[in-house]
Amino acid sequence: MHKLFLTLALIVASGLAHAQSHDVQDDRGRTVPMPDTPERIVVLQEPLLGIPILELGLDIVGSYGRNDDGSSMLRVDFIKTVLGKDGADLGISGIGPLGNIDLEKLSALKPDLIIGGESDADKADILSSVAPVYLKNIRTPDITGFSTQQKLADLLGVSDRFDALMADYKSQLDDVRAKLPEAPNGKTYLAVIIYDQINVVSNMSGVIQAIEDLGYRRADLQGSGKASGYGQGFAVPLSSEQFARLNPDILIIMNSYVSADRGPAAIRDRLNAIVPGWDRFLRPHKEGRVLYLDSVAVTTPTVASARHTLDAIEAWATSK
Repeated sequence: MHKLFLTLALIVASGLAHAQSHDVQDDRGRTVPMPDTPERIVVLQEPLLGIPILELGLDIVGSYGRNDDGSSMLRVDFIKTVLGKDGADLGISGIGPLGNIDLEKLSALKPDLIIGGESDADKADILSSVAPVYLKNIRTPDITGFSTQQKLADLLGVSDRFDALMADYKSQLDDVRAKLPEAPNGKTYLAVIIYDQINVVSNMSGVIQAIEDLGYRRADLQGSGKASGYGQGFAVPLSSEQFARLNPDILIIMNSYVSADRGPAAIRDRLNAIVPGWDRFLRPHKEGRVLYLDSVAVTTPTVASARHTLDAIEAWATSK
């Protein structure tokens, strides 16, 4: 009998420990009962929240845009492309198509924490009936590089893991910088992504973080339009005439992340449709100063995306 009571006491204590939480204030000023050790996290924004959390070595049980078996509903799979992992192997289930949460599926996952962005504020009260909802700013122009991932690491109690990622990244940064054909200090760059038109990538995603950490500075550009893209301030439209005159020391060109083919040939074909004959007069192209990158691999706010960028820059530098 004594053993039975002891076993029951341990079970109750374990349950209480698992349920322990502390109040935090999210980026929308809401008070959120944060689990001390969240173990069943659901994310409402996979590229901007899910990928940073997964790279930190934490588990996610649910995400938008995935089927019940963890496979992607979309033509692109950020988890597979950025992290080289499979959503099914990671035990991630879908909670409905983008923008349409299936509350029954969400509840069945028994999450202990739901993390969303600013645009999810209108759903927070409903979702809070399932689990605590933390809203993280992910689209404001002042968010730079790894800041989202670093703040998530602090929030979730794994700052040491972020520090380890950064140590490896800085080591690679030094190696790549040493292989560049010229010292990058004072040299310029621009990164563009092609949607229905050409757009300059303007915020500090992994690709921008990496190239600026190498020492390149963003080339001055006048007359660009209003910001657009999957994060406010992510990209600004660029006219065909402006594109034709670009002459940074390094020009990075990417296809839209929803494109089925994001390889160099597809990028060049897309440019031909927008700016016919661009390859005959664009100086960076003629002089071998263009890098064609996979937008899915390099545009998340993660160390992983920055390292994909460094890999591409190293390959370019050593081929010259």
